Amino acid sequence: MFDIIIIGSGPAGLSAAVYAKRAGLNMLVIEKNPVSGGQIIDTYEVDNYLGIPGVNGFDLAMKFREHADKLGAEFADGIVTGIEKSSTDEKGKTIFKVNTENESYETRTVLIAAGAHHSKLGIPGEEEYIGKGVSYCATCDGAFYKGKVAAVNGGGDVAVEDAIFLARFCEKVYLIHRRDELRAAKILQDELFGLPNVEVIWDSVVQEIQGEGKVTNLRVKNIKENKISDLNVDGIFVAIGIHPSTEIFADIVECDENGYVIAGEDCATNVPGIFAAGDCRKKRLRQIVTSVADGANAVTAAQDYLIV
Repeated sequence: MFDIIIIGSGPAGLSAAVYAKRAGLNMLVIEKNPVSGGQIIDTYEVDNYLGIPGVNGFDLAMKFREHADKLGAEFADGIVTGIEKSSTDEKGKTIFKVNTENESYETRTVLIAAGAHHSKLGIPGEEEYIGKGVSYCATCDGAFYKGKVAAVNGGGDVAVEDAIFLARFCEKVYLIHRRDELRAAKILQDELFGLPNVEVIWDSVVQEIQGEGKVTNLRVKNIKENKISDLNVDGIFVAIGIHPSTEIFADIVECDENGYVIAGEDCATNVPGIFAAGDCRKKRLRQIVTSVADGANAVTAAQDYLIV
C-alpha cells in the first residue's frame, strides 16, 4: 500500500517524487519511457529555468532524476492502463488501484503527471516517412541533416526554436506557417529573421509528404492564392503543438474540451485523493518551472488530504 503513486516522470513527476520522499511518504513513480524527464530530454537548450541559463534539456532531466534517486525515490516501469476505486480505508477514504499492463498497485492518493505528446499533421506520407525524414524533435534528429535542406512546420515558440537550431548546420531551412505572422516570442522571431539560411513560407500548409524510401519533397499549398507548389527537402520537422496524454483518465477525472485535467493551484481534481500536475493540467502556462511547482503543490495537497 502506497501513500502516493505518481504517474509520469517528467519535471512534475520528478519534483513530486522529491517532495514525497522529503515528506516521508511511501511513494512510487510509474514511468512508461526508458529515460526520465518527459519532453525536456528532447530540448537542445533550456534558457528560461531560473538559475541555470543555457542548460541542455537532457542534462537538466538527468539532474532532476539524480535528485530523486539520491533521496531514495522508488520507480517502476510500466504503461498505466487505468485507475479504479478498490476499497475504503478506516477513515472511509477511497483506496485506489493503479493498473499497468503487467502489475496493479494500491495507493491512498494518485498524482497524474502524464504530460503531453506531439500533434501530427494527419496528411498523406506522414506516417509512412516517420524516421525517414519526418520528425517531431529537431534536437533529437537534427544532426542527421548537416549540410542538407530541412523544413519546419509551425509558427509558435517550438517551431521557431527548431528552425533556429537547424539553421546552425543545415544548408537551408524553410519555416512553413499557415498564417502571415508568427505566434512565437518576439526575441525568437528577431533571431530567426536575422538568419541568412532561413526562409519563411507564409500563408501555407503542407498537404502531402513525398519520397522514395525517404522524404524528398513536400506538396505545399498557399491558402490565400490557392496555389500548390513542390518544395524539395531532405526532411520535415513537425512542430504544431501538443496534446495532453490523458485519454485513459478522461472517464475518471474531469477534463476540459481539449483533454486537460481540470485541477486548481493545489492540483486537486474533482475526485478526492486524485491530483494532476504538469503539462496535462489545465492552466495558463506550461513550462518546466510551472511543472516543477505543480509537483510540489500536488504533494503538499496530498499530504493534507492524508492527514485529515
